Amino acid sequence: MRPRQPESEPITPRILLRAYAAGLFPMAEDAGDDALYWFDPKERGVFPLDGLIVSKSLAKTLRAQKFEIRVDHDFNGVLAGCAESRPGRENTWINGTIAQLFGQLFELGFVHTVEAWCNGELVGGLYGLALGGAFFGESMFHRVTDASKVCLAYLVARLRLGGFTLLDAQFITPHLASLGAVEISRDEYRRKLEVALMIHGDFARLDPLAPPEQVLTLVRDGA
Repeated sequence: MRPRQPESEPITPRILLRAYAAGLFPMAEDAGDDALYWFDPKERGVFPLDGLIVSKSLAKTLRAQKFEIRVDHDFNGVLAGCAESRPGRENTWINGTIAQLFGQLFELGFVHTVEAWCNGELVGGLYGLALGGAFFGESMFHRVTDASKVCLAYLVARLRLGGFTLLDAQFITPHLASLGAVEISRDEYRRKLEVALMIHGDFARLDPLAPPEQVLTLVRDGA
């Protein structure tokens, strides 16, 4: 799908929120390009909130409490981790403009992180934008095996408990598909988005220190 051309006028946090509410999201060609391109894919990746695949090994890792989970603790650290080069993705779509805009929205309370820490170091995490009952997942990373998967499980538990109905994954990858992400049409996505935006999701409802059994129950049953 060909992206829309970058806007000629500067993008503000308010414009970014309006774009997400309309079903659009921005990406850059690489970190060295300050321009943003708007995407509105024909097929949209989403995570059904009752469809996260938790393998036996991931459940074991959760129960072992290998990581300390923090929420909204180190946005800059998470962003830097997501923007790191790694095998198969030497260039990043996270440029300075995105970093600045999402940093401002983090300060305004619209952007959130879920982070995995081990021995005082940030070893994995994810970030995204919450709007109504929709959470727009932007990116995640790991430096230790299963760190990002654990963060995703905690995110899904938080969204389910907080009354969210939509977890946007933007584009499907084999990795996301293995965790339960699916593709839906643009029209179906917009219908789900319209419903989600009428909901008041509570991202803070889950205790950051929630025990793993509560997380697993929420992910599997929603109770």
